[in-house]
Amino acid sequence: MKRSEVREHIFKILFSVEFCEREEFEEQVSLYFQENGYIRKKQQEEIAGKVTDLIAHLDELDKEISDHAKAWNLARIGKAELSILRLAIYEILMDPEVPRKVAINEAVELSKKYCNEKAAGFINGILAKIGQEQDEE
Repeated sequence: MKRSEVREHIFKILFSVEFCEREEFEEQVSLYFQENGYIRKKQQEEIAGKVTDLIAHLDELDKEISDHAKAWNLARIGKAELSILRLAIYEILMDPEVPRKVAINEAVELSKKYCNEKAAGFINGILAKIGQEQDEE
């Protein structure tokens, strides 16, 4: 399975978690893998591990989004866009295996697939600001 496919599964699980209580998270992940039985056990572990770590850092990720999405509070951002931003920011800030440009490009591609036509520019703009800050550090 390609890394972009792994990323898309992470996005889908993260998106589904938006509609349940955090206590139901493990059950949601289990159901997702049952519905997608073709995902090998090793890949399931990788996906579940990243989603679990991402969920553990939600407050930090949401703060980054709030700090960079001027005039947009989290409640105004669509659930798909929010999930894509969280995933990309996680990859940029917390996953040294993913190059920043790849994280941004993949987020834009996910937004083109799962969001409206304006989402790609919005997501790219926020991630570019975060990337610029990283360059300045």
